[in-house]
Amino acid sequence: MAQEAAKNSRKFKGYAVLLCVLGIVFMFLYSGLQNDQINIIQAFITEAGGGWAASATQLPMTVGNFVCIILTFIYGTLFIKFGVKKPLIIVMIITAIATLGIVAANGLDCNGGAASGNYGLFFISLFVVRCGCMILQMAGFMLVANWFIRFRGQIMGIITMGSPIFSVVGTSVMTTMIANKMGGDYRPFYVGIAVIIVIICIVVAVGIKDTPEEAGLYPDGADHAPLSEADEEVKLTVADVLKQKKAWLLIISFGAFQFIINACMGSMAVRYMSLGGIEVWLTAVKWLSMGAILGIPMSYVFGFLDDKFGSVKASIVLGLTELIPVLCLMLQPEGGHVGLMIGWGFGVACMTGGVPTMHPCITSYAYGRREYQSANRIIMAIQLIPSAVAAMMMVMLIQSGKATMAYGILIVIIIVGLIATFAMLKMKDANAADRMYD
Repeated sequence: MAQEAAKNSRKFKGYAVLLCVLGIVFMFLYSGLQNDQINIIQAFITEAGGGWAASATQLPMTVGNFVCIILTFIYGTLFIKFGVKKPLIIVMIITAIATLGIVAANGLDCNGGAASGNYGLFFISLFVVRCGCMILQMAGFMLVANWFIRFRGQIMGIITMGSPIFSVVGTSVMTTMIANKMGGDYRPFYVGIAVIIVIICIVVAVGIKDTPEEAGLYPDGADHAPLSEADEEVKLTVADVLKQKKAWLLIISFGAFQFIINACMGSMAVRYMSLGGIEVWLTAVKWLSMGAILGIPMSYVFGFLDDKFGSVKASIVLGLTELIPVLCLMLQPEGGHVGLMIGWGFGVACMTGGVPTMHPCITSYAYGRREYQSANRIIMAIQLIPSAVAAMMMVMLIQSGKATMAYGILIVIIIVGLIATFAMLKMKDANAADRMYD
């Protein structure tokens, strides 16, 4: 018996390590392809340089945001019906092909701008990439929710380190490298992404199980089934979820917090470039890099807070920290201000580290492991409706000289999200019997 327990423990640790590594890669790619890549694209395809306008390069992302509202529900339903692996592999193969489409579309300033490009191919490829990358985040979150209960916050905190890592390696380092070493040509960047996606598909196919039970194990490597799952599982329908107060509190709170990260991260290049061109943006990128580096441990900090104090209290802290980057972006003067850039970098650390970590944690907190995806596919879909226009709204307002108004709107949205989060303070963790709180 002792030998079998030790064998199972080693087996679980092997799966856990692989899940953490894959999860980091999932979130690295998701963060970059969902939002941050537009900052790279808009730095090297500019109207002033003969390329397409910022609104044109943003458009496929915005349309993709709306389509992802439906795809979130579809992906979640496919996970419930077929497991995580099969839908993930199929969608990611399509996404890899689309990244190569962005390469073929060209249109870069350094290659002659719009005259050298194919906007139709660019639009379709960027749209498909935006739609496909959504499944990476959902797959990573569901795998963690399936495999961990007691340590779900800390494991979520580990895998979501991938988001700030992209802000360092992707947005900051790649933008600087593309500008200074590659003559403004980002196409090798996308070829590399395609290769990474193919490798991911192979590893997932060979090394991952959808649940610990499929591998003859239990969540967290425990020697017994979860105590909180003793009751019969409830099969939640769309109508069931939409009738619940807790569902709407989740929709409002993290709908607001997700809106903020999409709005800020999807328009930051345009904001800084409006204050003095690419020179100001490249200065800001240095502090973005520092903030993103800090965001790596911040992901784990929020996960630790979740495991220790519960998802609601940790989410309140997150909502308060979201005020920092918004205020620093709003108050930036012409030519930029280093002090405010530093504050913005710290805010990015909290935002990119905290939102991806706490979003699945609080849904798991409210619904538990078994009902997580049944509720998540509906809640996330509704949350994405306002988020779909966040970046485009900010870009349009900033370019029309109404940046202060734009960031004022974001402050109001944060306050609304905080009110909804405070309203959940009395809500109990659905897996409380298998958790350990102070």
